[in-house]
Amino acid sequence: MTDTELTATAPAGAPARGLRLTLAGAVPGRPGAPVLHSLDLDVAPGEILTVVGPSGCGKSTLLRTLAGLLPPLGGRLSQDGEPLTGPAADRALVFQEDALLPWRTLRGNIELPLAIGGLARAERRARAAGRLARVGLGEQAARLPHQVSGGQRQRAQLARALAGRPRAVLMDEPFGALDARTRSGMQELLVEVLRGTGATVVFVTHDVDEALFLGDRVALLGTGRTPRVVRVPRPRDRAAHADPATADLRRTALASLSS
Repeated sequence: MTDTELTATAPAGAPARGLRLTLAGAVPGRPGAPVLHSLDLDVAPGEILTVVGPSGCGKSTLLRTLAGLLPPLGGRLSQDGEPLTGPAADRALVFQEDALLPWRTLRGNIELPLAIGGLARAERRARAAGRLARVGLGEQAARLPHQVSGGQRQRAQLARALAGRPRAVLMDEPFGALDARTRSGMQELLVEVLRGTGATVVFVTHDVDEALFLGDRVALLGTGRTPRVVRVPRPRDRAAHADPATADLRRTALASLSS
């Protein structure tokens, strides 16, 4: 197993509308508390990059840096070659907590960012309805968040994130609180709803098997170290666990969690 180059090309056939997100000599962290040092990372347009590592290694900090919420303490952060200086509508964030507004229906939650973005009422209604149907919640549109299951709330959060047609989706352990069966279903759903969008995805997880199923590449973080970025031999293939190359990468990834 060898490291891939940090600069990669998009997966074959992916629409060229995803963002390229690049860190060059970057120092993610908060003032006085750097987490990673001299980080060079290039996330290719349209790829899914998964990120795994032990607690405290900087996974969430890296994600928030790419979102523009935490400016790097040093180095450069860019989007399509231009400086990335803050949050923007073309980068959507999805968290483990669904963050749905409890007093708004599922449809209302999805419509809200579209309304803030100035989309006409009829168009945002149509787009919300389409996204809810895509994630299997068409018949739940009028329900409040507390009236649906945790898995359905995460589906609604995914629909909300994608309703604005972002060019990058940044996901921070979005399925971490779900049971194994629901989690597996959400992974399959994510693959399905992303198909054809061309969006770039950075997906943080503590689950190695999830990382190897979803990712085109996986970034293995160790505390205080530059991540090792490795191409996944057979992404989005449930049968790949029996493949020797995948098994080798799984052992490597598991070892990174204890470093």
